[in-house]
Amino acid sequence: MLSRIAALVVPAVGRLSVTADPSAELAPGSIIAANHTSLADPAIVIAALHRLGAEPVIMATAGLWRIPVLGRALAREGHIPVFRGDRRAAAALDEAADALERGRLVLIYAEGGLPRRRDVAEAAPGMFRSGLARLAERTGAPVVPVGQAGARRVTSGSAVKQLAGLVTAPVRRPAFHVHVGAPLALTSDGTVCARNAVTTAWRTAAAHLGEAAALAA
Repeated sequence: MLSRIAALVVPAVGRLSVTADPSAELAPGSIIAANHTSLADPAIVIAALHRLGAEPVIMATAGLWRIPVLGRALAREGHIPVFRGDRRAAAALDEAADALERGRLVLIYAEGGLPRRRDVAEAAPGMFRSGLARLAERTGAPVVPVGQAGARRVTSGSAVKQLAGLVTAPVRRPAFHVHVGAPLALTSDGTVCARNAVTTAWRTAAAHLGEAAALAA
């Protein structure tokens, strides 16, 4: 349901384009690792994956499950709450491993949070936490790097600016681009390898939007 909603809402908010490497593959039981820049980018990434025929299970902050309607939908569809800094955090990896074993795609944001910047500019992904590498090592699942650019044109900055950006986006029609890279098998330096691959995918996405400043970051 979330994939279908995102596929309807995102085109109403802006202009989404999607590309993929020639060897890109969203095989069952793969981990999808995407860069995280804005509250808007999960919907954009999900809409892009929906175009490619993929509907992943999403690992997301547990606070979303406290939102009445959204929380029920997330629970019903098997998405995975992540309790950061809590003893229940390890349970998220257990649930993700189970989902991968059942052949589901699992979308993870390895940066573990949003950047603190208030401008709308693109920037390379921040440091990755270890959860992605641990999940890949535990399950042997391939990791598909995904880069998105443009989401900060919808929501970024203070709460007031984010709300204003969301309200005005259907009029402004900002452009978004999502690029899917080739899958990789993580090695002992998996966290660094995954971040480099997602950064490469993000640079491709930013280039499609003409974000010259982002490519120099």
